[in-house]
Order: sequence, then structure tokens, then C-alpha cells
Amino acid sequence: MNWKDSNTTLQILKNAENGKYGVLATIAYTLDHVIAMVQAAENKRSPLIIQFFPWAITHSKGNLIKAAKVVAENASVPVALHLDHCQNEEIVKFAASELPFDSIMVDMSHYEKEENLRKTKDLVKFCNDHRKATEAEPGRIEGGEDGIMDTEELEGILTTPDEADLFLQAGIDILSPAIGNFHGDYPPAGPQLRFELLEALESYTRARDVRLCLHGTNDFTPKLLQDNIDRGVSKINVNKLVLDTHLEFFQKNANRISLTTLFDDSNKILVERMEYWIEQCRSAGRAK
Repeated sequence: MNWKDSNTTLQILKNAENGKYGVLATIAYTLDHVIAMVQAAENKRSPLIIQFFPWAITHSKGNLIKAAKVVAENASVPVALHLDHCQNEEIVKFAASELPFDSIMVDMSHYEKEENLRKTKDLVKFCNDHRKATEAEPGRIEGGEDGIMDTEELEGILTTPDEADLFLQAGIDILSPAIGNFHGDYPPAGPQLRFELLEALESYTRARDVRLCLHGTNDFTPKLLQDNIDRGVSKINVNKLVLDTHLEFFQKNANRISLTTLFDDSNKILVERMEYWIEQCRSAGRAK
């Protein structure tokens, strides 16, 4: 059997694409985040992808990822671990060879197209040799988030089917297109997405057994999220969308209540927020 047939990330996303629902891919910064996110997924009987920025590796020498794997393996629903926006070639290799990720985003989008493609192809092969599925970002999604390089000064480049084909030939499993989405907070006008481009990419990637991922979901409404799912997106990257109320509570109460109460109560808020967006993605009750 091909190792990809048993890869947790790819199994989760293929089931989602076939079932016409999305799966949250949530950024976690702490083990408490991981525990709360898995609890929400179990409560709603939903598959889940937990993501980490490379910071989580350098901050903990990889131990946060190892601890998260224990939580994922003991969950009663499918939970995959994904390394998001890895922009350092040595960290990609370390994560692929030494850490229990199911998938890795090889993000060389801060290079010009030819260099991006060359580096991506080499790193995809390395990841595949270590049985890690891969994601890449053709084009360039503008903006920045806490933990990844800011591309605000670089020109945003939309992803066309021709552009996507170059990365599909590199062997990626998940495509993260630039369709007007934006890392971080959106300008006052809000998200302005090119759905005609997404529809063309969906037809192209589905025929080649590649999944679609949506980045840049800050400020999304449930309807806008569902509009993307309806057009074939199965992996829904979220950060602020699920962590905002948890962090607001944490900041407001850090000096007011005991530390254990602070953790317990803020995590309850995170679980509730997670459950809400799981429902919006239509993945509740879909765990297999």
C-alpha cells in the first residue's frame, strides 16, 4: 500500500472533499491549546488538523510537537499534525525526519517563482522520503501572522491553473492558492476573493488528486467560509478566528484570577469557539 493512503492529513482531507465539508486546521501555540482543540473535536465528533508554526519547534526543541502527538493519538476522532508555513529549509528537513508531523507546508513563497519552485521540489522529495504529505503556496498571499515571515512588502501574485500545475508537478498533495486572500487582518473593505479562479483551480486539482487549502481566514463570516467549501476547499486554516475570544479573556483576567482558573476558563471559551466553527464547516458528526 502507498504510504499516502494511510497518511492522516490526506485521509481527513479526501473524506472532507468527498463529503463536501471543510476541516478546521487550527494554529496551536501551547499544549493547552492542543488539549482544548481536541476536546472540541471530540465533543462534535469532527476530524481535526492541528497546525504549528516553526516557532513551536525552535521554542520547544520539538517537544511541543511530540507532546501534541500523544494527545492526537489518544483522541477518539482523527487528528493530524501539520507544520504550517515552514520557510526555513533546515527546519523542514528536521521536522520531516525527526518530528511526528503528518504533513508539512513547504513555504518558499518569499522567493521569486523559479527559486520557489526549485526549492519546493527538492523539499517535497525529502518530505515524501520520510512519509510526510506536503502543501505549497503557488503565487504569493500578502500579509503576515505571528510566527511567519511578513510578505506585506512583496507583491501579491494570484494563482492560475498554469501556475498551480508547476507545483503539482513538484509532487505536492495540498495546494494553497492565492485568490485574493490575505494573511492577518484584512483592509477595511474586507476579503475580496476571486471565486472564478478558485472554481477553475478546483476542477484542475480534483482531477489530479490534490486537495485545496484556504489561508487567510481572519474576518471571515460563516457564509464566506462555506462559499469556499462549496467550491471544493477541504482544509480551512484558522488562527484568530478560533483563538480571539480565548486570548481576549486571558489578557483581561491574567491578573484577576488564579492561574489554574485562568487556564480552565479560557480553554472552555476556546472549546466553545472551536465547536461553533466546526459547525460552520459542516464537519460535526463526520469523524470516521
